[in-house]
Amino acid sequence: MEKELFDVIIIGKGPAGLQAAIHAGRRKVSTLVLGRLNRSSAFDAHIENFCCIDGKNGTDLLTQAQLKAEESGAVFLEEDVVDLSRAGDFFSVETDTARKLKSVALILAMGVHRNKLGIKGEKDLLGHGISHCVDCDGGFFRDEVVAMVGGESAAVAGALVLLFYAKEVHLICDKIEVSESLAENLKDSSVRVHEGKRLVEILGDSSVEGVVLDDGSRINATGVFIELGAKGAVALAGKLGVELDRDTMKYIAVNRKQETSVPGIYAAGDICGPPWQVAKAVGEGCVAGLEAAAYAKKLKTIV
Repeated sequence: MEKELFDVIIIGKGPAGLQAAIHAGRRKVSTLVLGRLNRSSAFDAHIENFCCIDGKNGTDLLTQAQLKAEESGAVFLEEDVVDLSRAGDFFSVETDTARKLKSVALILAMGVHRNKLGIKGEKDLLGHGISHCVDCDGGFFRDEVVAMVGGESAAVAGALVLLFYAKEVHLICDKIEVSESLAENLKDSSVRVHEGKRLVEILGDSSVEGVVLDDGSRINATGVFIELGAKGAVALAGKLGVELDRDTMKYIAVNRKQETSVPGIYAAGDICGPPWQVAKAVGEGCVAGLEAAAYAKKLKTIV
């Protein structure tokens, strides 16, 4: 794909992102969708309470939705987003293959990641050495030893960023599943990789003192970062100043037009909060797609 500038870029290939792509594409604006279909929480689900279908597995539903979006004019890239930034009048989107793209409008529809390991020490030490955001907390671990848990793009990219702060970075995961370019960057770095291992305990009383792996080995570390999926919406959006809802500070705040606090950025689906339902995601995706397309058209006439 040679094109680098789009009217609308949608991050996420779940029900919200795909529905947004259908409506943006039908409004005849150039639309790109980034993400991986099997990363959607709906992918393995059996859906029985969605209007107009009599039971459906999520894989079929999402596959048909992608075909419909492609028919509407949207194009797709099976790549994860690792960074968002401003680039003049546009938004800049960097993927895990180091591809750099630009858009007039953005739709955040990548869902939420349940980044819990369910191991001893995790709950008690959250915020006392355990973090889910390298961009937010990496600077607190200058010249210290840290562990990153996860094998997908957010974890690998995060481990590489941590090298700018920590004196030693350990990456712990069952399997590394990232693009070739990101895998090469990891290979060429000083990150210590523990592939095929699992974290079974986080040690410490009032703060993190170390971690224990499933082979019984221990790593003395003062920080543990947990990144179990692609780069999360909150971490990405926070870099652009997008506000979270005031009640929980976990989800992206939007109005009835699915607008965030930043003009040109829209959000839809699970990242806007519960209930975790396909019907809600599709409805919000519809609104976000229409509004983002209208914004892009309007801005293009001004710029």
